[in-house]
Formats: sequence, C-alpha cells, structure tokens
Amino acid sequence: MPDRINVGVDLHKTQFTICVLIDDEVVETGTVYRMDNEGFLEFTARMQAVSAENGNCEVRIAIESTANSRFFKEVMEKAGFMVTVVNTLRFKVINLSTKKTDKNDARTLAEFLSRDILPQSHLCSAGSEGLRRILKSRSLLVEDAVALKNQAHAVLLAYGHITATAQFQSKAGRARLLEAVSPAEAAIVSIIFETLEAVEKQRKILEKRLREITADDRNVNLLMTIPGIGIVNACTISAYTDDINRFETYKNYSAYCGLVPWVQTSNETVYYGKITKRGPQELRTALVQCVVAMVRMEEKTGNLDIMRQYQELKEQKSSGKAIIATARKLSRIIYMMLKTGKPFDARRLTRSSGS
Repeated sequence: MPDRINVGVDLHKTQFTICVLIDDEVVETGTVYRMDNEGFLEFTARMQAVSAENGNCEVRIAIESTANSRFFKEVMEKAGFMVTVVNTLRFKVINLSTKKTDKNDARTLAEFLSRDILPQSHLCSAGSEGLRRILKSRSLLVEDAVALKNQAHAVLLAYGHITATAQFQSKAGRARLLEAVSPAEAAIVSIIFETLEAVEKQRKILEKRLREITADDRNVNLLMTIPGIGIVNACTISAYTDDINRFETYKNYSAYCGLVPWVQTSNETVYYGKITKRGPQELRTALVQCVVAMVRMEEKTGNLDIMRQYQELKEQKSSGKAIIATARKLSRIIYMMLKTGKPFDARRLTRSSGS
C-alpha cells in the first residue's frame, strides 16, 4: 500500500486542474474543478475516496504561489490535506516548459512533490497580510495624487504659468495659486484640486488606520525608534518581514531584501554585480526611503557611524550606490533589533553595522 498520495494543482481564478500520482503512477489527470464551495466539496470528496481506496494514506497537495493560494491552502487544510505552496521564483520548471498547459503544469507539480524537491514559499501571517493590503491601497492613492498634481502642472503650463512642486503641497498653497490665475483657468484647475483633496483625505484615513491597528505592535514600535522611520515605512518593513526568526542570520535577511550583490565565480575569478533585487520590492523601497530620510535629518543623524560611512561611500562612488550600501547596513540593524526586541541605540547598533 502507498504511504501517500501526491496531487499537483494548477490554480487559477475560477477553476483548478489536478493531477494525482500514487507511487509515480498517474491515477487521474486533467480533471477540472470550480473555484467555489461546490468545487471544493467535489474535489475533497474525490481525494478522500482515493485515500480510502489506498488504506487511508496521506494526501499531499502542491500549488504555486498565487493571489488565492492562501485561501485554497486554508480550505484544503481544513479538509485534512497537507498543502505545499511552491516558490515560483525558485521553481522555473513550469515556466520554462515547452508544452505549458494546465494539465502538464499540474503533473509537473505532482511529480516534484512526490520527490520532495519543491522549494516552498513562505506565507505571511494574517496580520501581515492585512497590513500589506492597507499599504497597497495607500500606495495607489499616492500614485493617484502624483498623477493629479502632474496634470495640474501641465494645465497651468499650457496657460503660460510655471509652477513649483511646493505650491501644490498644501490646501492653502493651492488656494493661493487659484487666486493668482484667471477665473477660466481656475475653473479647470479647481476640479483637479478638489479630486486631489479627496484622494489625500482617503490617504490620511488609511494612515490613521495603520496607527490604530499597530498601536501595540512590538515590531512597528521598535522600528519607529530609528531616526527617519515613520509609521508607513515601519508598517511596510514589519509587514513584509513578517517573522524575523525565519532568517538565520542578518545576511539571509539582507539577501531577502534584495540588497546584496550578484556573485558569479568561475575557477579563481569572482565577479560581483549589481544588487539582486530579489524579495519584496516594497520592503527594499522602504529601506531606501528610510536612508534618504536619515540623510536629510543630518542634524539628528550626522554623528551616527552609519551616516559617516554613507558620506565616505558617497565620495568614493556615488550617492546612489552609497544609499543602497547604507540600506543594506540598515537591514542588519533592523534584523538585530527585531531579533533582540531592543530599540534603536545610536552607540551600540551603529557599531554593529560597521562590518
């Protein structure tokens, strides 16, 4: 009797295709189920029947990491199945297949699952996912605000007015600008400004919500003790880091942030390239923004070792490379803070970032 049943599932928005392997033999392939309660019940009943026919052996399922993989995983685990979510970045077999169909993709997943060689993807906690949703909504609002400001600049430029970014930053500044143009011009631009104010109001509501739900969050409060890190970047770093204990060393964490260089070796030659940019872009962007904020807060951060090292790197290379290198050092500081639960300490933590 087999000790387990391996099921590859090619997951989509409205349906999923399966392939069932028992002792490397395909017993079912190409069956399609709907992504709804009826489809889930039909699929789980079928897998339970197959399990019963084979001595009630364990059913294992492999799926690729997609937008609905968490939901599918939770449903299947409630049914008693073990689910592996595959890291698609490290598992290129499906993408590189010359015959890419849902049926073949499901079979590939089942075959690799049967050999226990599928790279697993980490699913963040429900709390971190909730933060990510709010942060994504805020990011979209920020993009909308920038687009509206650019449109207002373009409209005014068409009427011969050269405007500066600072004129759009506050409601009072926008009001003064409307008073300085003709009524016809103001009528057009005021519509853009009204929309902009509505977008900014919604953004502030989301930021207030972030403060409320993270008021007692240990990691967010720790991160905000670092000069230059506000609520948005603190929430971003916390949400996309999730569980710091899954990283054995700070080097693993920096690599996850995508801030380490590519390394290629051949014989005695070692080549270091640009940073990998692997991992969440949101996390990497937040770290870079934190460094930029620290640079601008020179009166508060100028004496920190990490900032002195930034200035040295800036003179030797360029400001861009210096910012990336400093972001990598900052990731080490953050790693140690989240690991130990201790707040930012200028003397102790900047010394640890020096190597």
